Amino acid sequence: MHGSLVAPPPYALATPTFRFRALASLAGRAPIGGPREVALATYLVARLVDDCQPSKMLPAPPRAERAAAARNWLAGVALPNAIRASLAKLVEATSGDPIQLGGPLSEAMSAVDGYLDPASRSELERLSRALGK
Repeated sequence: MHGSLVAPPPYALATPTFRFRALASLAGRAPIGGPREVALATYLVARLVDDCQPSKMLPAPPRAERAAAARNWLAGVALPNAIRASLAKLVEATSGDPIQLGGPLSEAMSAVDGYLDPASRSELERLSRALGK
């Protein structure tokens, strides 16, 4: 063997990746109420959008089911009306043609911008670029 190149044991698990780590961390640190609700809602919707990337795209029926569940969840969360509307529009876009995500994603990013920290904004910007928007 050369130096420190040691093969992992055969029972070792791959290191998991955590999508939107900064958004999840922001939700954990944010005060209870508006800022936390916005961060959690943004995290949920970002996960739905992420699964619309060509390399990860879920089939249409599961995307529609997830969008319906997300709409129900968003209805019960205390969000400012403008943010609720923009996130709901983005959720709806995830159940349809992913090519149509650009406008709703930009609108949602603008709506939640004041609640996010730089790292969370950066995650959403990377998501937008990954979708080619």
